[in-house]
Order: sequence, then structure tokens, then C-alpha cells
Amino acid sequence: MMKLNKYKSAIILPLKESFTHQNFGAVSIWVKDYLSFTKNKNNISIYCKQKKRNEKYLTKKVKDIKVKNKLFTNINYIKEIGHSLKKNNITNVEIHNRPEYAKYLINNYPKLNIALIFHNDPNFLRDSSSNNSKEFLLNKCRRIIFVSKWLKAKFFEKLSINHKNNVEVIYNFVKPIKNFPNKKKIIVFSGKLNSQKGYNIFGNSIIKVLNMNPKWSALVFGNEPREKFSFKHKRLKINDWISHSNLLKIYEKSSISVVNPVWNEPFGRTAMESASRGCAVITSRSGGLQETFFNNLILKKNNVIELSKLINKLINNKNLLVKIQKINFKNVRHTPNLTVKKLDKLKFNKPLFFPYIKKKKSFKILHIANFGEKNDHRLFNISIANKLSLGFVRNNHDVINFDYRNYSKKSYFGKYNLDDKIKSIFNNYKPNLLLLGHNNVLKRDTLNYIKNNNCKIALWYEDHVIKGDPYYRKNLNLIEQNSDLIDNYFITTCPSIIKSKIKKNKINFLPIPVDPNIECGNFFEVPKEKDLFFALSHGVNYGMLKKNVTDERSLFIDKLIKLSKERINYNFLGLFGEQPKWNYNYNKELMISKTALNLSRGGPNKYASSNRVATLIGNGVLTFIDEKVRYQDFFDNDEIITYKNHIDLTNKLLTIKDNNKLIVKKSKKAKKRYFEIFQNNIISEFIIYKIFQSSKKYTYVWDK
Repeated sequence: MMKLNKYKSAIILPLKESFTHQNFGAVSIWVKDYLSFTKNKNNISIYCKQKKRNEKYLTKKVKDIKVKNKLFTNINYIKEIGHSLKKNNITNVEIHNRPEYAKYLINNYPKLNIALIFHNDPNFLRDSSSNNSKEFLLNKCRRIIFVSKWLKAKFFEKLSINHKNNVEVIYNFVKPIKNFPNKKKIIVFSGKLNSQKGYNIFGNSIIKVLNMNPKWSALVFGNEPREKFSFKHKRLKINDWISHSNLLKIYEKSSISVVNPVWNEPFGRTAMESASRGCAVITSRSGGLQETFFNNLILKKNNVIELSKLINKLINNKNLLVKIQKINFKNVRHTPNLTVKKLDKLKFNKPLFFPYIKKKKSFKILHIANFGEKNDHRLFNISIANKLSLGFVRNNHDVINFDYRNYSKKSYFGKYNLDDKIKSIFNNYKPNLLLLGHNNVLKRDTLNYIKNNNCKIALWYEDHVIKGDPYYRKNLNLIEQNSDLIDNYFITTCPSIIKSKIKKNKINFLPIPVDPNIECGNFFEVPKEKDLFFALSHGVNYGMLKKNVTDERSLFIDKLIKLSKERINYNFLGLFGEQPKWNYNYNKELMISKTALNLSRGGPNKYASSNRVATLIGNGVLTFIDEKVRYQDFFDNDEIITYKNHIDLTNKLLTIKDNNKLIVKKSKKAKKRYFEIFQNNIISEFIIYKIFQSSKKYTYVWDK
């Protein structure tokens, strides 16, 4: 089997096409002849079906495909080829006469440069018969090539346009011979021996002609197992297929060639080749047949009477016969030079659409998350999505923010609006990174499409994915979907305690970021009215308290209140009928509080924190954090206060609540430290560093 590691271009033949000397078709001859003349033949591999043992391929550069399953053979054939193309890093693909192959490769391997060559009427081929399928091919193929103007016209006949810039007409070709050959009194017919090719008309005509002209004989080459005719004459010899080179030699010694199809011939290679060898070629008016050579013997009616009459006319008028033979010989219309140069230019020049060339240190990012448009940006100050995107921009990356919550997943007609929208943006923007923010909403096909187009995929997530939170299993199931297609995860919990089917090396810790334009307060400078602040909500997007809903946080607060015995002046939001407050109303309550409690649903777990911790510490409020959260790995005792339980918290708060000087000192240091290690430009660049394995721009204290 051929090694393909040096090949950058591939030619794919139809499954039914036999690329052998013993059984070839027009497509095989096109490919063989092209490879004989191109200077790039060492860069091209040929994909075709596996030959029989006694057969020999037309060239040596063949990757044969064996399709074992007898059902759905075409799709299995192109699937095998697709795997091979990807494995061997082949980028340019020429597909002959099978738009269905082109559609499959475009949908599954979108980075390929596809050239589709039509040898037959597109209106009778699968995946090019409808206007929609034609428009798909016109928009997605790098080139569409027709072997005749007639074929091109058939492709565009029902469309609103008749040309597109990526469409070409490139003819079959034949290499002329130098000297006019010696002719014998032979009439030749070659091709499939069926009524569509006009073989029945030829057969009945040639019997009459031979009976009238005893010095002439006839040769037939071809077969047709599906249609049988029995024409017999002692000077008529009917042969099976012979090699292409031997067939050209037959044309050299023949005087007359008959090519009289009753169907619309897409091109008519037999006419072109026999004319180039000095045959007087009789043709019917059929499709692209008149484009093969400068024809001067056209049947007015394609029937036995007319064909017999025209053959006899040539036989009886030797001067006319020789004149036409020499005209055909001297005026070969399609030679290798023009055709091969055109094909090489299309194959090996740069693509029509130049791929995006990224800079060394900056990337294009499509960030799909909840950016708060639906709730009128009520949550702008706690939105991780906003802060990460701002961080990317601060580091000179280019970002498009897409708020997926504005798009329903399905329309009334079952179409996935969201996925179609993302694909459209992706095709226009061509990002280096697709970042899913706290969601995994795209279909697998969409992720596959993006992945196959040289784009990284990552996902960040801020809810609990470990035991303790009542929704942890649902959250974990969500992010585990299509984990084989997602390159990296960034989760606001320490990866070492997460139990998931996601590969460990993909999961990274994501600290809650701060932004200097959002966490811009120095709340330690504001006069205080309250001792301890805490805010609880039953879902930030919902925005209000839910009836009859309690969790472990409420129970913890109840214990605090009971234990403090009115010695502590609390400021609680989202409890005791006090509705949650947001953004600046939230900040007004926070800034009048000496300290704050960072307490997350789901119990204390390593590094797992509410996204409000950035608002608390980042605005300069001294914060209490359960020691099991292990924030002491990042902050000193003079920056935050850790506690063991509600008793320890109460005692420590009672000790410090009236020491305003110490509270201000700790609050200032904590704010400074938080920005030093968790500012959004640092965390956003950590995401880039992990995904693209780039050089470290900052020190990431959590990544050891």
C-alpha cells in the first residue's frame, strides 16, 4: 500500500470507476493523461476502488480503498477516504463526478480545498440535481470544473445566475501525433455498446455498408452487460475493451470513426481522439459533442438511413474522405499544454480564500456566554464572562462576545437557530478559539465542524461540580458532553477534587477575576454602619427569592445570629424576606459594612467560591472565608480571615469588629493582593497559555 506522507493533493475517483488498463472509463483516462503531463505528479495521490487480482492500475500512485459493507457503499467509500486525507494531512482534493463526495468532505473536513469536476449532467447526479444543492457546491467548493460548456449550461439552467468566479470549463485533451498515419479501409466504433450511445443504429447501418463495400471492414470495441445486440458480418469484428494506448493505435489505422449517441453526450472523448488520429468522424448533434473537435460530418437525423448514406458518401468520394481526415489531423482542438497548465494553476496555487494568519502573540476569540443582555446587564459587576473578555482585550487579543441566551435553540420549524448562527459567525470571523462560557449548548456536529477548521475549543464553568451542591450531578453531566472535542476546561473549583470522565490534564482551576474598571471601589474609606455583610440569592439570573427554598447557607446564618446574641450588627440580603440587591444597590449595602462573609452553596470545598468574592475583596472589604476553601494558599492572615465553623467565625468577628484601623489595613492589603494575582488580564492570559501552550506572560500562583 502506498505511503502518502509526502502528498499534498489527492484525486478521488467514483467508486464504480475502474482505474485499470482492463476496464477504464473517461474519468480514468482524464486522470491518467493529466498525470502523464503535469510537473506536480509526485505531489498527487489517487484514491479509487481496489482492483481485481488480474488487473493493473493505469498509474503507480494509487491508494486503493476496499469497501467491505455492501450496503451504503458510496458513503463508506468516502468515509474511508476522509480518514486517510486527515491522517496524511492532504489539503487539496480533486473529486471527479461525485458531488455527494464533495458534500461529505465539506461538511466533515471544512479545511480541505475541494475542486469538483463534472463529467456528466449535474441534474442527474446525487447532491447536484436541486438548486439548493447546486448553490451549496458553488459556495463551498474552491473550484467547480466542467468538461464542456454544455455541461456548465446544464448546471446553471435553473439557477438565477449563469456563472460564478470559481467555475471553469476545462476540456479533456489528447496529445497529437507528428505524422499523418497510414490509413486502412476500416470503420471504427468504440464505447459502451448500448442504444444511448447509438450502437443499435451503428450496428444496423454497418451491416448495410459492409454489404455494399466488400473491401471495407468494421471494428467495435466495448461492452455493455445490461443491453445485448447481435450484429454479425464476416468483416465486422466486435471486441471487448482494450487498453487506451492500443485503442489510439486502432484510430490511427482507421479511416472513419462513428460517434452517434442519441443521448446528450457530456463531451465525447472518442470523437476528439479519433479525429486527432486522422479519422473522418461522423457525429450526431448531442450535448457537448460539438466541442470536441472542428466537426464537419454531423448527422441531420440520427438513424440508420442517414448514417448509412453518410458513410457510403465518404467511401465513394476518396478526395472528400482524405480532405476531412487531414483537416481533423492538423486541427487538434484540445492539447495537453493548455489543459494541464490550467489544472495545475487551480490545484497548486494559493486558495481563493486565504487562511487567517494569526500573529505570534494574539488570537481571535469567539466567546459564547451569558453577557447579561436579557437582564439588561443587571449582573455586570459579577459577570465572569464580561471580565474574561475584558482581560483578553487588555492582552491585545481580539474578541467577539456572543450572548447565546438571546437565541432559542430551536425554531418553530425545528431548525437549530443557535448553531446556524454560530457557524455563520465562525465562517466570517475564523477565530482561533471558541470559548464556551458556563454553557455547553452547541450540537456535536457544530463542535466537529469548528474543530476540523483548526480552531481550539474550551469551556469555563462557575457552578459546583462536586458533591454537596444539590445540582452538582446535573452540572457535571452538562460539561462532560462532547468532552473529547473540548480541548481545555476552566472550573472555579480545584481540579484535584473533581471526579469526572473528563481527562484530568484538561481541567484547570479558574479563579474569580477582578477588573480595575468594575472593582474600582475603596470601600474601606467609607464610614461603616454594619459589622458583617452577606448576600444570598436563589439564582442570580432569576434575581428574586423563591418561596419555601432553604439551603445550608440559611442554616449557617441562623446559627450565627443565635450565637452572637445581638452583639453583632448584621447586614443580610436575600434572607428574612429581604430581596437580593444587584450592582450599585448591592455595592451601597456592601460599602457600609466593615466585613463580609464569602459563603457558597454546596458547602466549603477547595478553591470553590461564589463569584461575589471578587466584588468583596476587590472593592476593599475584609472577607471571612471557610478555611476548607483553602484561600490561605493565596492570601496571608493579614489579608483575609479564615474560620473553622460558625463559632470560630463569631469569635473572630467579635474580636476585630471594633478595630477599624486593623480592618482598613487588612482590607487594603487584600485588595492589592487580589489584583496582583487574580486580575482579569492575568486569568485570561492563563487560559491562552494553557490552550495554545504559549510562553508565560504572568505568574499563575494557582498553577503549580
